[in-house]
Amino acid sequence: MAGRGSLLVAQSGGATAVINASLAGVVRAAQESGRFATIIGARHGVDGILSESFVDLGRQPAAVIDGLLHTPSAALGTTRRRLTEETAAQAVATLARYDVHAVAYIGGNDSADTALRLAAAARDVGYDLRVVSVPKTIDNDLPGTDHCPGYGSIARFIALAARDAALDTAATAALYPVKLIEVMGRNAGWVAAAAALGQTDEGDGPHLIFFPERPPRDLYALLHEIRAAYDRHGQVVAVVPETLKDASGRPLSGEDLSWTDPFGHRYYPGPGPALTRAIEEHLGLRARFDKPGTIARMFAACVSTVDRQEAYEVGVAAVRLLLAGDSQVMVTIERLSDAPYAATTGAIPLTRVANQERHLPDAFIGLDGRSVTDAFRTYALPLIDGPLPPYARLLDLPLSRA
Repeated sequence: MAGRGSLLVAQSGGATAVINASLAGVVRAAQESGRFATIIGARHGVDGILSESFVDLGRQPAAVIDGLLHTPSAALGTTRRRLTEETAAQAVATLARYDVHAVAYIGGNDSADTALRLAAAARDVGYDLRVVSVPKTIDNDLPGTDHCPGYGSIARFIALAARDAALDTAATAALYPVKLIEVMGRNAGWVAAAAALGQTDEGDGPHLIFFPERPPRDLYALLHEIRAAYDRHGQVVAVVPETLKDASGRPLSGEDLSWTDPFGHRYYPGPGPALTRAIEEHLGLRARFDKPGTIARMFAACVSTVDRQEAYEVGVAAVRLLLAGDSQVMVTIERLSDAPYAATTGAIPLTRVANQERHLPDAFIGLDGRSVTDAFRTYALPLIDGPLPPYARLLDLPLSRA
């Protein structure tokens, strides 16, 4: 590819705390290679390609690119548009007009589908276009990679938030003995599992984690578990995924569909409010729910340094693959060791990633179906920069009388 054409980079899907680090990695590696005439940023993913909404990334001041490493959300903007055969052909025609022969597309499962469609449309018209997907998703559900950039930071946020929520509930159990924490993560339990990473002693909250992989039989079974946990601990902190369903596939928030996105993902109201009402009505226990929502996936103060560095490295790796002539692959992170933690990058065909989901494995879920195993902690703790700093606990010391 020496002396040929331009590189285009775009961001897609949900923004994260470190997606811009991947953008910085792509830009820096492309600049240092000296092999691209122009480095083009498409605003809002394929929408920017179709509308020719571009920004010159190669001419950005060095301080701006450096600053992206510490800037959350998506600097280029994102999209959830799904390419059709017609729009994919239009996108390739636009890329040809700008002499783009390399694309680094930063995103998750659906973005892998977009990258594949771009490559196929270029192949159909005989246009030389290499496309590499740069992994990004807080859901951590991409096949073929040990973990995904974005997960370590949301996992750290959720671990910190769940630990603090548990302390708050312990202090106010006489008033509000039940606290629900509704978390993101789509149909996989990776984000929910992270809530356990702040536990240090038996009995620490969260007392129940409802994984998508282990749904309750129905609402009444869930309420029975809440009651049993309350009877045991005198309080309950329970983590519920925003997509929580019962064993028959019914959303526990009700079946009023809120939205279906272009990739066919169905969205329902979060279960927090409905479950809180049910707990109060059926169990007679006062309950509250917290829903961090999108702030959890891009809260800069909770960024994992491991996550940020790896997000940068997968951007660099994408450019190396493009320069080597690779296409229709996604960069992967391959773990080399747990202690000390070490990883490198690899690649996997996009056909094994697009529109696929990797669920939380059985080995990471406790036998009770509501906790995590030591194997999960070994896997996840390095990604959040190791164990959380400990809190103080008062000793139960009797009064001494002089």
